[in-house]
Amino acid sequence: MTKPVEALHKKIEEVISCFFIMVGALLASFSVVCILIPNDAIDYGTAGLAIILSKLTNWNLSMCVAGVFLPFIIAGFLILGKKFGVKALLGSAVYTVGIAIFERIPFELDTEHFLAVVFGGAILGAGLSLILKNGGCIDGSEIFANIVVKKISDKTGKNFSMTYLLIGFNACVYAAVFVLINRNAALMSLLVYVVATSIINHFTDNYEAIKQVTIITKEPDELVKAIKKELNKTCTIMNSYGAIAGENKTLICYVNYFELPKMKEIIARNKGSFSTVSTIEEILR
Repeated sequence: MTKPVEALHKKIEEVISCFFIMVGALLASFSVVCILIPNDAIDYGTAGLAIILSKLTNWNLSMCVAGVFLPFIIAGFLILGKKFGVKALLGSAVYTVGIAIFERIPFELDTEHFLAVVFGGAILGAGLSLILKNGGCIDGSEIFANIVVKKISDKTGKNFSMTYLLIGFNACVYAAVFVLINRNAALMSLLVYVVATSIINHFTDNYEAIKQVTIITKEPDELVKAIKKELNKTCTIMNSYGAIAGENKTLICYVNYFELPKMKEIIARNKGSFSTVSTIEEILR
């Protein structure tokens, strides 16, 4: 594949990924405004904080969402990189606009609260899965957890899962719902979280967990340098042997879900390599 054709191919991929991020953001906003809030439930993460703020102050929901999201998006842009920041901004902007639009559209799901919340949580999870699968993010809690994990990893050289940070953040959100709104809203919102995260984890292979990237290559030096320079990660290098290719080097590197797109770019630039990605529940030291 020639360089102009390869560049065009990458641009088309980026356009497609941005399209799916927008679709996912619209699905999420539809679920929140048209299904969850009318049935006494809210979204989780920073979107949940924005909904609580809107309910307590009677301020416009889309403005609350924009105000709560903005600091996290700026932090993600500065710390996690321009590409991530642009996709996070795109998803958040479409999500906010979607909320503003769906607030003006009369919609009623004529069914029991429990069924409506489960259905709404499933749609929310599907929308967020589309966003995460295409390198985007609309929830500030995920950006916050990613920044914390990155900072700790950069200082210690160790890899940590985002799971406990996200659980802690959302536990605070639901505690606030319980105290400031009511008990039923807190329980319904917890059900949303369980359903939505189950859908997300199914389609993203537990995005909160650590990912092990295994790369088999004959020329590891450039890969190792690029991984260190662009991701500030190190690799374990082992000798390996292919039945056809002969002697190789096997590189093992650990990254989080949001670092995977950059890792894939690095691998794609180094032709002749073979790689796999697997989910790691825990690293023992």
